[in-house]
Amino acid sequence: MRWAYHTIVSVGRRAWRQLTSMRTALVLLFLLAVAAIPGSVLPQRNVSPEQVRQYLAKNQEWGPTLDRFFFFDVYGSPWFSAIYLLLFVSLVGCLVPRFRVHATALLRKPPNAPQRLDRLPAHAVLSSPDPEVVRRVLRKRRFRTVVRQDGDTVEISAEKGYLKETGNLVFHFALLSLLIGVAYGSLFGWHGNRLLVAGKDFAFCNTLLNYDEHALGSQVGENDLPRFCLQMNKFTATYLDNGQPVTYKADITVKQHGRTSDHVLQVNDPLRLDGANVSLLGHGYAPILLYTDKYGKTHRSVAPFLPKDGMQTSDGVATFPDVNINPETGKRDEKAQVGFLGIYLPTVPSDPSLNSSAFPAENDPRLMLQPYQGVLGFDAGAPLSVYTLDQRQIDAGRLKAFGAPVMLKPGGSATLPDGSKIEFLGTEQWISISVRHDPGQPIMLWGSIALLAGLLGSLGGKRRRVFFRITPNGAAAGGLPRSDYPGFAEEFAALVRDVSPPATDVPEQVAQTDQVVSVPDREEVV
Repeated sequence: MRWAYHTIVSVGRRAWRQLTSMRTALVLLFLLAVAAIPGSVLPQRNVSPEQVRQYLAKNQEWGPTLDRFFFFDVYGSPWFSAIYLLLFVSLVGCLVPRFRVHATALLRKPPNAPQRLDRLPAHAVLSSPDPEVVRRVLRKRRFRTVVRQDGDTVEISAEKGYLKETGNLVFHFALLSLLIGVAYGSLFGWHGNRLLVAGKDFAFCNTLLNYDEHALGSQVGENDLPRFCLQMNKFTATYLDNGQPVTYKADITVKQHGRTSDHVLQVNDPLRLDGANVSLLGHGYAPILLYTDKYGKTHRSVAPFLPKDGMQTSDGVATFPDVNINPETGKRDEKAQVGFLGIYLPTVPSDPSLNSSAFPAENDPRLMLQPYQGVLGFDAGAPLSVYTLDQRQIDAGRLKAFGAPVMLKPGGSATLPDGSKIEFLGTEQWISISVRHDPGQPIMLWGSIALLAGLLGSLGGKRRRVFFRITPNGAAAGGLPRSDYPGFAEEFAALVRDVSPPATDVPEQVAQTDQVVSVPDREEVV
C-alpha cells in the first residue's frame, strides 16, 4: 500500500512539474490557436445555425462526422475546453512560483561581493575612490545599493534591471487575464443578429424570439436580457462614382427605461445602450409587393432581398401562402399558393439581360419576378429559409413556374395567367444589426494594455550587478550581466570613470570576458 501511495505521489509530482513548465504552456497555447482554426473556417451553430444546416445538406458524406466531433460548435466543444483549461492551469502553476521568487528578490538586499572580482566578466582595478561618491553615482543611475563595512574594507553591492523579469511576469499575467476575459465573456455574454426594416411596423424589442440568430452564454437566461426597443426611421447612404459606399447612416429611435431617444447609427460607431451595444453591419432593399388573387382579395408583402454584389444587386422571394380562399366555401386551395422568386436592380444597366445593377443607389430601379404556384411547403413544419423557395417542392413538381418572368418599375403591375395581379409599389430600406453584450471586454482591454506594457518592459530591461571593494591599498570593481546585454562593457566602463578620482587615479583598463576595454582619462571624457 505504501509503495502504491509513493508511486502515485511521484507520478503526480512529475506530471504537475511537466504541466506547469513554460514549454508546456507554449505548446498548449499553440494547440489552442490550431484548435480555433475550424471555428474560423467552418460555420458555427451558435452564430449561424442556418449556414450550418446548409453546409450539412451540401456535405452529407463527411459533414455528420465533423458535427459528431463538435466542429460546428468548436468553442463549446469538450476538446477545446480541455485545452483552454489546461493552458489556464499551466499558466497559473508556472507564474505563481515565479512571482513569489521575483517578489523575494525585490525585497532582498543585493548579495555580498564575491571574493575574486577579477573573475567576473567585467572587472577593473582603480585607486581608492570615496565610498560615498560610489554610492551616490550608483543611486543616480538607479541601482539598488547596499554598503557593507568590515574594518577598513568597504564593500558596495548594487544591482539593476528587475524591470525585465517584472515585464515578463506582467506579460504572462496579462495573457492569463485575456483567458479569464474570454471565459467570462463566454459565460455571461450574449449576442443576436436582426434584419431591421424601416418603419413602425418592423420595430422590435429585445427578446430572443425577435432575433434572426442569437447565442446566449451558459450563465445567461432569456429573462436576463436588458429591456429596450428599436425602430429604424430612415436610412441614408452616399456612394462614390464607382459605387463604393462612403457613409451609412441609420436614424434609430430607442425606448429604454421608459424614455424615448433618437440616435444616429453608423458603421464602426456602435450605439451603446444600458446592457448592450448595437452595431450596424449591412444594408439592403425590401421590395413592397401587392398581390391580388383571382378572387379579388389583396395581400401585401415587404420582402427583404439580400445583396449579392457591391452594386446592391439583390435576390429574394415574396410568398403568399394564404391566397385564393374561396369566398363561398371559405376553404383555401393549398395547391394554389403563390410565390415570387425575384432579382432587384437599384439601377438598371443599359443591357438588362446582364441581371446586375449598375449602381447601388436607386437611380432607375427594376424588379424582375418569376411567379410560382403550388405548395410552398410551409404547412410541412420543416424549417424553411425566408430568402429562397423550397427547392424540394420544386424538384418534386409540387411548386411550378407560373407564367413568364416579368420586369416591373415602381408603380408597375402585371397580370398572371389565372387573372391574379402583382404590383410593385416601391421599396423600404433595411439594415442588419448586431446586438451584443460582452462583459469580458473591459478585462481584455486592460489585459491587452498590460500585455503590451509587459512586453516592452521585458524587451527593454537588462538585469546586471556591479560590486566595489575599497581598501586602504586600493580598490577593485567587478560587473556581472544577468542577461544578454551587449552594451554592458560600455556601461561598466562609464560607471568606473564616474566613480574614479580625478587626474592619475583613473584605472587604465577594464576587462570584459576575453577582451580588454580601454578606459580613457577622465579629462579626455570631459
